[in-house]
Formats: sequence, C-alpha cells, structure tokens
Amino acid sequence: MTRELMQLVVDGIVEHSAEVRTLALVPAGGDLPGYVPGSNLPVEWRTGRFNSYSLTGDGFEPAAYTISVRRQPDGDGGSLWMHQLRVGQTIRARQPVSEFPPVWSARRHLLLAGGIGVTPIVSHARSHARWNHDFEVHYVARDHVLAAELAAAAGDKLHLHGSRSDFATTLTDLLVRQPVGTHLYVCGPESMIDAVREAALAACWPSTRVHSEPFAVTLAPGEPFTVRTSRSGRRVQVAPDETVLSALDAAGLSVRSQCRRGFCGECLTGVVSGDVIHRDDYLEAADRDAGEQMLICVSRARGELVLDL
Repeated sequence: MTRELMQLVVDGIVEHSAEVRTLALVPAGGDLPGYVPGSNLPVEWRTGRFNSYSLTGDGFEPAAYTISVRRQPDGDGGSLWMHQLRVGQTIRARQPVSEFPPVWSARRHLLLAGGIGVTPIVSHARSHARWNHDFEVHYVARDHVLAAELAAAAGDKLHLHGSRSDFATTLTDLLVRQPVGTHLYVCGPESMIDAVREAALAACWPSTRVHSEPFAVTLAPGEPFTVRTSRSGRRVQVAPDETVLSALDAAGLSVRSQCRRGFCGECLTGVVSGDVIHRDDYLEAADRDAGEQMLICVSRARGELVLDL
C-alpha cells in the first residue's frame, strides 16, 4: 500500500440521524483508485492518527468515495471529528485497504449485517447487483439507517429484522436452505458474529465459507506490564484495560496505526525481548512463534516488553 496520502474534498453529506451521517468524498485532483468491495478508507483525523471507515460503494471506477460514520461520544475522537466536517472541507486519507472481500467464485453470497456493521455489506450488495451475482441480504438493527441504500441495490433480496432475537428465530433455516457453494459474510458486533459462526458450524458449513468483520473488538483485560522502547529509552506502564498502542499514545509516543482491531498489520512492531501474548488475526503461526513482532493494538505481554521503538 502506498504511503502517499490522498487529498479528498467533502462533496456531500447526508444526515441519516443524529448519530449516523454519510459523507461523499471527491478527489482534490485526478481520479480515485478503485477498490475491492468491503474495503476500508483510512482517514487522518489527527496528525498521524487514522481511523478506518468502510466504503459503501461498489468499488468500480468510483467518482466519489462514500463512507457512513456513527458518532461515538466515548470513542477516541475520530468519529466526533468526522461529524464536524462540512461540505467543501479537505481531508487526507490513505488508499483503500481490502480486509473483507467477497469470494468471486462463490455460487451465492449470503450477507448478514448488524447495526453500523451494515456499511461493508452495502458495498458488497452494490457490487453483486452491478455484476448480476446471486445474493441475499439480512439487516438486523433498531433503526435501519441505511435500508434505503440496501433496498436500491438488493430490492426484494433485502430482509429487515428489528432485533437480534427476531433474526435468531430465522437463522438456522436461513443457513440450511442455502445451496452448496454459498459463502456467508457477516459484519456486526462480536456477539452477533459468534452466534452466526456457531449456527453455521452446527449447520455443517465449512469454516472457509464463513467470513466476518467485527466493527468493534472487545478485548478482555489482562495483567499490567511495562513497555520499554529500545531506541528512545522510555518506560511506559500498560494497565489491565488498555492496549500497548493506547498507552504509548497517551505517553506521547506516536506509532502508525489504522484498524486498531488486530487485522490490518499497520501497527506491526519489532520485539527486542519479552513474552508476547498474541491476540491478533494478522500474524501467521510461525511469526508468532518467532516472537520478533507483534500488533500492539491488541496483543499484550507478561512482565517487561522491549520494543524496537
């Protein structure tokens, strides 16, 4: 992925509710790169700090990038910044990153969305509609803020559910009636993803045909430990309920990051010494066993950890 930042201009804003808005971003000059459906756009909301937002277009020759952002008052500040933007303002972003792509060879695509996890599902649905793929969408939410966008792409293939309990009553039947060769995609809270995966396993779905992307990751607390940076000589305490990345950030030590969920690999950091507890979904088993790198957005350590920073 190129490190050069794109200059994007806010061309339009749709306020779906007090919490959710969609922004259309056009290039300040030149053309926008295309992207794989389900990709994220890393937006710089503070110097050196990026938050990733799911692109909702189909990715084919885009005239604009569209992202939908839920306002999170208790978040790190990125969503609040996004909700303060106005038409005509210029922002900076990296090129799109694919972390939740469709499997193009699939016979059918079953798309399941929970809450604001609907955003990459909109992208998938629009792409399947463009290329006339066989697909079906189920959207679980109280407010269904992006139902109109999904309906425009999916038509009568869209099914709305007002609660998780409502959806749960139909999930098993939904899974068992899919033709062989169907791939399942689910994005939403971790608890929803876990429930869908368990139901798919019980219905004898191969794990290779079940794909997921949580819109938030809840990390179990761990024991406190100390981080020492080998190059700058700093010592930073990491509390039971914080990550190495957040502790370093609070101490004024800037480290490149993006998803903050252990998926993208942007915060991959060299380990000089220490007993690492890996919690990511990025490193291969051999890399973890080597103990020379870690994703500091989710992984922890026992005792003192020395990082190549």
